Amino acid sequence: MSESYELRVSGMNCMHCVSAVTRAMETVSEATDVVVSLEKAQVSFTAPDSSVREKVRDAIVSAGYSLQ
Repeated sequence: MSESYELRVSGMNCMHCVSAVTRAMETVSEATDVVVSLEKAQVSFTAPDSSVREKVRDAIVSAGYSLQ
């Protein structure tokens, strides 16, 4: 059973940033139903277990953003 996750992303200021975070999320194949919101400064997704959340964190940080 998949769980839903929401992570606050710092440093997203424009649609280019949203695209960069979206591309980072695409590298984590286990994350599905991905929504990157500039307005809320967050990314939400579903994943089969919490270990995927760490992969998502790593991908976003590697893209140059930080998480709160």
